[in-house]
Amino acid sequence: MAATPRPSADRVQLHGLGVDRVTMDDTLALIDAFVREGGPHHIVTLDSSMCVTARADAELREIVRAAELVTPDSVGVLWACRRAGCPLPEQVSGVDIVDRLCARSAERGHRLFFLGGAPGVAEDAAKRMATRFPGCQVVGTRDGYFRPEEEAGVLEAIGHARPDVLCVAMGIPRQEKWIARNRDRLCVPVLIGVGGTLDVASGRVSRAPRWVRRANAEWLYRLLRNPRKLVKALTLPRFAWMTLRAPRARP
Repeated sequence: MAATPRPSADRVQLHGLGVDRVTMDDTLALIDAFVREGGPHHIVTLDSSMCVTARADAELREIVRAAELVTPDSVGVLWACRRAGCPLPEQVSGVDIVDRLCARSAERGHRLFFLGGAPGVAEDAAKRMATRFPGCQVVGTRDGYFRPEEEAGVLEAIGHARPDVLCVAMGIPRQEKWIARNRDRLCVPVLIGVGGTLDVASGRVSRAPRWVRRANAEWLYRLLRNPRKLVKALTLPRFAWMTLRAPRARP
């Protein structure tokens, strides 16, 4: 896959990738614009583990560079950019983006499709969001446990549902590669990788209390609640080392 990094006065270079200097309100306004324009637009939610993974994964690296929007999904990314002299305004995570999109769905008329998670998770997430946000339009769901020979059927189901935003929760880097491989086959204006967001939206995984999030310790809360995230947490020391050794980022 050949891709050219998108030049942007608001894109900060970090560890060979780019992250956009956007707020949550900026992100939602861009999603509105992307929906009006039609598709496809790939939104990447960049966290520390993705930076580490992309270091050794050229395909993922080029996908992130080519994305129409890259948001800072972790406090680690905020810290690294601040240390490099290019501070970003705030964290814009996948879980918060999906929450805000569902809250705005009835007002804006945007149609969402949830793809990914274990069987039952996407369906539970759709039901819970409809309860929390009356009028929220989740027009289709599908778990992420499908075989390669079933992919054509998944694409057909998404096309039939005609969503404005496709939320793909398959984990890094599978979700980014799946979106890049299929973006031109889908008539979807916005495609966004959201990691474990559907687990949270379904109620199966609880978010950290607000005071823990304000203390920038949600990653530790999640690790203590789910030790299986240890593999992802182990990328944090490497990310810190990469950041401490890196020169100042170029805006």
